[in-house]
Formats: sequence, structure tokens, C-alpha cells
Amino acid sequence: MRMSLKGSPHNSSCSWVFKTSILLIFFLSSSSPCFSWFLPPSIVNSTKQHRHHTFISDFRVLTRRILSECPDPNPFLQINVTPNSNLADEENVTVTVSGVFVPQKDDWVAMITPVKNSNDVSKCPANELLYAETGDLSKLPLLCHYPVKAQYMSNDPDYLNCTKKECKKYKHGKCVKSTCSGSLRFHVINIRTDIEFVFFAGGFETPCVLTRSNPLNFANANQPLYGHLSSIDSTGTSMRLTWVSGDKAPQQVQYGDGKIQISQVTTFSQDDMKSLLDSAVPSPAKDFGWHDPGFIHSAVMTGLWPSSSFFYRYGSDSVGWSDQFQFKTPPAGGSDELNFLVYADMGKAPLDASVEHYIQPGSLEVIGALTDEVNSGNFDSIFHIGDLSYATGFLVEWDFFLQLISPVASQVSYMTAVGNHERDYPDSGSVYITTDSGGECGVPYETYFPMPIQAKDKPWYSIEQASVHFTIISTEHDWSENSEQYEWMRNDMASIDRSKTPWLIFMGHRPMYTSTDGIFSVDKKFVEAVEPLLLEKKVDLALFGHVHNYERSCAIYDGKCKAMPTTDENGGATYDNSNYSAPVQAVIGMAGFTLDNFTNDENSWSLRRISKFGYVRGHATREEISFEFVNAATMEVEDRFRILKKQSAESLDVSQIMTRFGGIAADHEVEKDTDTDRSEL
Repeated sequence: MRMSLKGSPHNSSCSWVFKTSILLIFFLSSSSPCFSWFLPPSIVNSTKQHRHHTFISDFRVLTRRILSECPDPNPFLQINVTPNSNLADEENVTVTVSGVFVPQKDDWVAMITPVKNSNDVSKCPANELLYAETGDLSKLPLLCHYPVKAQYMSNDPDYLNCTKKECKKYKHGKCVKSTCSGSLRFHVINIRTDIEFVFFAGGFETPCVLTRSNPLNFANANQPLYGHLSSIDSTGTSMRLTWVSGDKAPQQVQYGDGKIQISQVTTFSQDDMKSLLDSAVPSPAKDFGWHDPGFIHSAVMTGLWPSSSFFYRYGSDSVGWSDQFQFKTPPAGGSDELNFLVYADMGKAPLDASVEHYIQPGSLEVIGALTDEVNSGNFDSIFHIGDLSYATGFLVEWDFFLQLISPVASQVSYMTAVGNHERDYPDSGSVYITTDSGGECGVPYETYFPMPIQAKDKPWYSIEQASVHFTIISTEHDWSENSEQYEWMRNDMASIDRSKTPWLIFMGHRPMYTSTDGIFSVDKKFVEAVEPLLLEKKVDLALFGHVHNYERSCAIYDGKCKAMPTTDENGGATYDNSNYSAPVQAVIGMAGFTLDNFTNDENSWSLRRISKFGYVRGHATREEISFEFVNAATMEVEDRFRILKKQSAESLDVSQIMTRFGGIAADHEVEKDTDTDRSEL
């Protein structure tokens, strides 16, 4: 989401009074129609004043509502769960509610996990001032339990119709009291804490508890889970594996021919999360959205070979072992060919009929297509450019996201950039003073996804794979001229050996150009500060997310087309960078979040627009880079473009020529290779 407030990157010491005033104006404003999405009036009236979420629904504010018992003396009411103990790491459980006299359409079941290791709601603090952020100001909110997901009983059509009747009382051989029942399926993953299912009446707005199940435990709360890979440098000879476990003792990754590396263990706590106004109003991450992350293990597998496959497993004899996986190392920087996948703004969605705190409807479709791509063995790496899980302070959502991407992130390097929903929060050092991270402030992101960054909370880095140099920045940290990140960008792109890696791809979350209107879609100050650097350093392609669609530009600078591609009979575009003019730019934020429409049809620089869920395939050699937008639903290519760059023999050093042409007369083969490329155009 792009609803945001902008703080000047030129003055990180903006006064507390100024920021507070701006926030109060923003929070108290009742003129914006965006503030009333999906909410009944009673909830709007209590939530419009406090905006620690960028997305508000009646289910999300449920965590601020009182958890009281319904005045229902029904002695027959039961809730049963199958299986009811020792749950697997991934399980579909059946929740059956029975003994209901009169089924109602607002009856519902929630999966709940304790926030503070307490099943006693009476221990919840009674200071209502602490709960002003998203809940009803006049009621004691729900703190001690965390509703992870929920379903209305009407999802079972037999429930409201009372198709499944059971007689509870007979008189003179006739049934005089019967009850109804219904069943729901919940997809559950190992989140290390016990869970329980609670049957509510009153819908999400006025919930009360009818009955609850006994707590259900996972068979192994310490099980090593959700391993995902990332590169630590440009050699292709080392790979980092990161995973989650309920146990803090170091574990192992076993790989290759009996090699072992011991994990480094870290975690984060509620104290690492941030709230507004010195914690007077707790954020989701600090308070009702908190969930214990367990322990994050990380180990670097060394002694590998580029562009090669290896087997691995992780864990220990004491806590158990993961399945065995096969992964592929990326090609070393300076080699010839790279195949990669790239996208932004994915998030997650439930694998059942539940509602959750934040659902990105296209994420399942996209991850299914990506899994097919990675399973083909044709791709070397993945780049996810910001807005990963959309947990936004509801910490258990990170577990669901990690589980979602496991099929691909366990096989190839999964490189990331930080987005607003990972990092932004007032008074936290982010450029933008929105509450988009829900108080996370980048802490879970950097813990779960350790990239080869400069230092803690400096999430910019570069990496080379084959013929491509990737410069990956944080649009959420100060990028103004002469800032630390700006100087790093300048130095990084100035240091590239273009004879080794002729292609320069620049990545960050927030775009410089979009045809989707919105006052926060594009930050003109960001464009003014950074775009000249892209031109100066001859960036070939700039990729961004944040806006939730796909859009490709001409070779653009300062809002004007400096060069146009040629188009073949199939609609494919070819940009010739032999005589460099300006970067090509593309928005690729269509990997899961609800899609944005294009609202501005007057941008002459905009050459292709697609508002469908998908991702981008990239392929690079020394002579060209090519890209395809893939519709995830159909797996059809709906846009393709390539950038060419003719290379002379003088631009190659001797070792590269020998590598490419096996020691045959270099000049002759370079000329022959160029002729071959021309014949393929």
C-alpha cells in the first residue's frame, strides 16, 4: 500500500513536536475515504483516530476487542478438532462445532495462539489508554490471545441449513430437542506455540465466546523449518542457509560430501519492536500482534562450485532433521550466462477458506508458477524487491510467508530488498514516517533474510552473477545527495568493471515512474536525487515495486524518452545500448498484492502496461539481457524485451576471451560471435 507521509531525508533530526503534529492531523482526519474500508460505523469511529496499520479490516481490529463469554447456557455445545494433538509441521485439521440450537450467520471459529504464554484473559492489562491504536476505546481489548485466522461457520453450507441434526432429548419416543453441527477445515503450520480453536458468536464486531477446544500442541515445537538460501558474495562458492527452530542450541547444515557447518543463532524480542510516542500507544509488533519468533539459525556453506548442484539437510540429532534438499549455486560474477526470476510485493494468502490479518490474493498463484519454474532447473537465482510478507506487526505471518516460499527459496539463492512494509515507522530512522511496518522497523526482515549488507539497518548491497552487476538499495533509508547510502551507490556503480560484468541492473522498492496515480506512488525528491546517478553510471535497467502492476518504459530520463526500442512482429521490444542514452525502467510489483489499475493514459514514456499477477524472467549473456513478463495464471508471456550492447574485442580481457572461446584465435572468434548475434535478431 502506498498511503504514506513523507519526512525529509535531509533532516533526520526532525523535531518530535512536528512529527507528532503531523501524525495527529493524519490520524484525526475523517475526510479520507480510504479510512473506512470494510468497517462498520462503530469500528470506524474508534479506529480512524489511530493508524498503526496501512490496512484495516473488521478482523484486524478484532485483536483489540473484549473476549467475553456469551450468555449461553447451552449444555450440549462442543468443539472438537481432528487430529487433536501432536500436530505435524503442516496439517489440515477439521474443526467440528456441534450441539448448536439455532445456527447464526455470524457464528465463527478462530485459531488462536497465546501472546504471553497465558490462557487467562483476566490477566490482560485494564488500562484502556494502551489500546487506543486500532480498537474500541470504550472496551477492554483482547491482548492475551492472538487470533491468527478465522472462518465463519457458514463456510459449511450444512451448518445454517441444519442438515446435520442430532437429537439430544426424547419424550415418548419422539425427539423434542435437537441440535445442529458443522465442520471447517483449517490449514495449520508449525508456529512452535500451542494453538486452540474458539467458537464465537456475534461476528467480528461484537464477539463473545461460546466454547473453546483444548490446546493443541505440535509434535515437535523445536523442528528446524523453512530453510532458505542467499548469496554472500559474487563468487558462487558459498551459500548462506537460514532456518527457524524453537531451540536455541546451535544446529548443523550437512551438505555435499559430508561437509558440516554449525549455525549461528539469533532472535528478536518485543523490546526490539517500536511504538509511537514512546510506547504510549503500542504498535501491533510491540503488543497485540506479537508472536514469539523462536530462534533463527544461519550457516554458510563453503567450498562449493559456481553453477553446480548440491544436496543438504539441516537440524540436529536432538531436535530433528529437515528433509534433504537439492540446491543450485549461482554463476560466478564475470561468467557468461544467468537466468533469474524477479518480482516485488508478494505477501501471502491462506491455504484454506480463512480470513487473516492481511491477504495478498495473487501470492498463491504466483508462488505456484515460480515453483514450476525453479523445479525445471533452468533458473539460478531469485530477486524479491521489497514488501515480502506484509506481516506489518503480526509476527506469526512471517512463519506463513517463509513456509510459502520454501519450495523455491530452498533451491536457489533468494535475494531481497527492503520495502516500506518491512521498515517504515515514525522516529525509527526511515525516510518515510508512516506506520507501514506495524512497528517491526526492519528487525524481523533483517533477521530472517540476512543479505550481504553494509551493517545493521543499512540494507543496501551489490552482488554480481555472471555478466550482471546488481546494485540493490533501500528506498526507505536516506538516499539524499551526500547521504551515506548515496555515496555508497555512487562508489559501488563507479567501481564496476564493465569488461567483466557489462550489465548494470539497479533495484529498489519505490519507483521513479508509474502511470498509477497517487500522491505517494512516486517521490519526486527521490527521483531528483538518484535518477541523475543512474544516468551518470549508465544503468541499463532499473527495477522497482511498490505499485502493484507491471509497466515498462522507454529509455527514460527526466520524464522524457531519450531512445525508443524497435519492435518485432511478435511485439517484442529491442533496446540498443551500444550508444547509451538512458536507463530502461520497469515496475514489477504484481506478485501478489491486490492489483492497481492504470489511471494515467497520457504518459508517452509508458510502452507496456499489464495489471495481472505474475513475475519476470531474466536472461543475461555478455551481448544481451532479455526479460519476459509471465502471467502466473496462464504461464503465458505477455511482454518481452531485450537490451543489446555490442562488445569489441578491446572490451574483453584475455582470460575472458580464452574462457569463452576455448583458446581458439580470439579475434576471429569474436567476429564470428558478433555475426551470429546479428543473424539471430
